[in-house]
Amino acid sequence: MEQVIVTSARKEDLATFLKLNGFKVETSGENLYRVERDGELPVFINVSDGQLYFEIDLGDISGVANEKLYHDLLDLNTEVQPVAFGLNRANPDDPRLVLVESREAENLDSNELLSVFTALELAVDRAETLLGEYLN
Repeated sequence: MEQVIVTSARKEDLATFLKLNGFKVETSGENLYRVERDGELPVFINVSDGQLYFEIDLGDISGVANEKLYHDLLDLNTEVQPVAFGLNRANPDDPRLVLVESREAENLDSNELLSVFTALELAVDRAETLLGEYLN
């Protein structure tokens, strides 16, 4: 029998789409989402000016931070693309190591959006391995 492929195009708002794909979604205000799946670290999504900004807080590394660690993180950035490691210094007394990514909200494809979460999960695994060397 000849296989028939049917392509479907649906439009869902961000929270509904994520929930339909197994994510737990909490909203904090109009433009901020806290998204979790399968016990992974939460992903914070800020929607602003037609952009989605993704961030995962990996914690305070100031106790183990040194030049070698920062070089290792920068080197690891080349392996975890499209996401990247960065420092969130919004609170100067509590700098945080974060994973970040962004996407344009207009014409956002479902595969594109889900691939961001996959990339973030893989990068968290790489970060845990690297940071384990410094914490032990």
